[in-house]
Amino acid sequence: MLAGMYDASLDQFKTHNWYKPNIWPGLYNTIYWNINGFAKVSSEEFNRREYEYLTAPNKSYDQLLTSGYYGRYGDVDSYGAAKEIRIRGVSSAPPPPPSPSGNVGGALDEVVTVGFGGGKKSKPKADMDGNGVYDSISFNMKTTIGIDKLNNGQSPDVQVRKNFNETAFFFPDLKTDAEGNIEFSFTIPEALTKWKLMTLAHSKDLASAYSEKTTVTQKPLMVQPNAPRFMREGDNMEFSAKIVNLGEKEVTGIATLELLDAATNKPVDGWFKNVFPNQYFTVAAGQSAAVKFPMEIPFNFNSAMTYRIVAKAGEFSDGEEMAIPILTNRMLVTESMPLNLRNQTTKTFKFDKLLNSGSSTTITNHALTVEYTSNPAWYAVQALPYLMEYPYECAEQTFNRYYANTLASYISRSMPKIKAVFERWKNVDTAALLSNLQKNEELKSALLQETPWVLDAQNENQQKKNIALLFDMVRMSAEQNKSFNKLKEMQSSNGGFVWFKGGADDRYMTQYIATGIGHLRKLNALTGDNYQTIKTIIDKAVPYLDKKIKEDYDELIRYKAKMSENHLSSLQIQYLYMRSFFPEYKVAAASQTAFNYYNGQAKKYWLSNSKYMQAMIALALHRSNDATTPKAIIKSLKENAISKEELGMYWKEWTTGGYYWHQAPIESQAMMIEAFMDIDKNNTTVDDLKTWLLKQKQTQNWKTTKATAEACYALLLGGNNWLAEEKEVSINLGNTIVKSTDDATEAGTGYFKKRFEAEKVKANMGNITVNITKSSNQQISTSSWGSVYWQYFEDLDKITSAETPLKLVKKLFIEKNSDKGPVLIALADGAQLKVGDKIKVRIELKVDRDMEYVHMKDMRAACMEPTNVLSEYKYQGGLGYYESTKDASTNFFFGWLARGSYVFEYPMFVTHAGNFSNGITTIQCMYAPEFTSHSEGIRVTVE
Repeated sequence: MLAGMYDASLDQFKTHNWYKPNIWPGLYNTIYWNINGFAKVSSEEFNRREYEYLTAPNKSYDQLLTSGYYGRYGDVDSYGAAKEIRIRGVSSAPPPPPSPSGNVGGALDEVVTVGFGGGKKSKPKADMDGNGVYDSISFNMKTTIGIDKLNNGQSPDVQVRKNFNETAFFFPDLKTDAEGNIEFSFTIPEALTKWKLMTLAHSKDLASAYSEKTTVTQKPLMVQPNAPRFMREGDNMEFSAKIVNLGEKEVTGIATLELLDAATNKPVDGWFKNVFPNQYFTVAAGQSAAVKFPMEIPFNFNSAMTYRIVAKAGEFSDGEEMAIPILTNRMLVTESMPLNLRNQTTKTFKFDKLLNSGSSTTITNHALTVEYTSNPAWYAVQALPYLMEYPYECAEQTFNRYYANTLASYISRSMPKIKAVFERWKNVDTAALLSNLQKNEELKSALLQETPWVLDAQNENQQKKNIALLFDMVRMSAEQNKSFNKLKEMQSSNGGFVWFKGGADDRYMTQYIATGIGHLRKLNALTGDNYQTIKTIIDKAVPYLDKKIKEDYDELIRYKAKMSENHLSSLQIQYLYMRSFFPEYKVAAASQTAFNYYNGQAKKYWLSNSKYMQAMIALALHRSNDATTPKAIIKSLKENAISKEELGMYWKEWTTGGYYWHQAPIESQAMMIEAFMDIDKNNTTVDDLKTWLLKQKQTQNWKTTKATAEACYALLLGGNNWLAEEKEVSINLGNTIVKSTDDATEAGTGYFKKRFEAEKVKANMGNITVNITKSSNQQISTSSWGSVYWQYFEDLDKITSAETPLKLVKKLFIEKNSDKGPVLIALADGAQLKVGDKIKVRIELKVDRDMEYVHMKDMRAACMEPTNVLSEYKYQGGLGYYESTKDASTNFFFGWLARGSYVFEYPMFVTHAGNFSNGITTIQCMYAPEFTSHSEGIRVTVE
């Protein structure tokens, strides 16, 4: 037999049940076969076997006596329902005859013995025989009460309850004796609650039974503290408790509160100003009363506090003891000042929070850290191994492995300096190959181990480490040939590529691979023998795609479509763009009409397509010697673009993205770079476009092979050679100068970091000037960025708000009912609340760019209790996030946070009177910790 008993209140979080084993097979008249493939194929076969149905006799078992749905008093009511019987008695049922001492409930730490008998059963009855109370829960159950305490004429010492285990027992393998009986014993925990007993038994012949019952542990006099989840230094509060009288007479007694240091077990009533430790109470029969103990939480307690509350009334008593964490009211705050330079050699920044830090008498400096990356373009190169290592054997990933190795080979040949940088990363600057999620953990509000993104960090870390393998020349050649051979196997005899082996040819995939080969040719990464090898694929793919465009046209003719209307889809635009890379392949005569038709459609209907498609159309028409339409498209794109000094040039459509391949922001921006470089030929504009692409890498981890491949293609395509730029950086922090030449900088990226301990941090360090000099006299075209982090300790209620591109505002509202329904009343700092008030927390968040791995933590006062205590993944207004409720805060984890404004709300109830610090709300991009923000600290007063 399997038996277990646990606190039934846990079912409020998640219901727990056992089920009888289902061991008998089922037969059905219809048998189905389904193919696990892409085709929908099924067949039916009928099994003509006849079944013989057997009828089983009804069985009845003993049940617990109950009053049923109707009356509750008397042995039998007018409907014939029997009197209710419960373990330890309930106020609604007459108590058993008193024992000599009058103590009915006894202590809660006694041993309960449960026997399960297989013999003859008699009708259950209530019996008090001096050994205990008998009752029935489908079996015979005997509860021992502790006779030594009952027979003691004097009132026993108060039994303070300390054991609040949620599981009473779990016995997975109980076996019967020779007579079929099972007996076991256990010590029940001391919580005053309802318990759920579950038993599951089976015999040797696999007959099984399941029983589920509940029982309640309670005492005639009970003290039930309303303890907060935590306390915070500097708070004033009323510690309250409920005294419950389940007896038939009014009782008068005294409740005593003792406060102890949980570490040393020494009294700390004086520290907490527990000046009224004794409270008298009078409670009527079957009623409850509240007692309150005012206290103040001291500063610098640095320990947990144990409360011990005892209630005595005549011969009845009860007590409870439990520890409560005391949280510090001071917090390590990280303020950041992002440093961004574009097309500048000198720029001045004002870190106002640091400059004004002298106005607070409670601020204690912790550290000041400055970091800077002089050439972030190398972060894109560090993403290349992701293409090489993707694990799936589909056509796209196989081609991207070929793409990555070909691109790496080209980079090594054309830029010898790059190979030297890789060698330094491998042997010296190993920190360069750490994931951005793993860098600067000391500057992040949530340690990586406490977030859901540990595996993401480890994956990116491994990707960066694989860069040494990617740029190994011997390995590159072998991997390139291996990927090509696999790719060739996935090309069908008709020239089209399948997605996975064995599937049908896929037109989009074929166009994607042909376009990728076109990209490598445009970069001059495919030359000589390399191109002659890959040309065998193009020789078959281009005619296949020409036939497909003819089929599109023939379909319109067949269905008599109005040819002057817009019939241009993304697939046909992708075809025209792909075709522009291979002018040496003449369009087949049979497909020429279709090609000309869709070319004309592109000229006519380009404006009705997405920005990504417009750039494709512009390039396709430009390469077919159209001198008018491409310039009109570029002009339109410029007029609709957004330009910012820091972020560069981009389009608002990028923030929304979409489900389709032609709605991807990174790939779209890469297409824009190619279009503007070929048609507009303005290096300044191209650099603006590259800047946006690179800024996305600052706050995101490129997760798809397509995005990484297209971004690397665009950054290496042309314009100014960003990877070749070398800069020296000098940062003035007040009178302190930090230079990139003073310490070793990371190869390639030029990254360096300098930390100043507390005693060296001065307020005038908030006057920041960044100077950049280049080794040659050329103009600096790349972006560079860094940040200054100031870390300090401050009282929670004295912290002022701070913002970066992440902007955060926290507000508290009291929800009140009116004749028009619920209304929200804003709560000002220091406003009066009442116990029982419903509070609505509102967090308004604004972010000006897309970010990944963002963590928001909302602290709350000790007197607040949230209603949504279950942690879960939520989705609202197009944003998905994980919400985790902790004792002192609610945490929000955003895997992806798109640019825009968001509002988060959740309700709480006020549970205690006093004066409390409400804490602050903080938010930080874990991928780029320089983007952080927090709200101001406030105090709340509860009457």
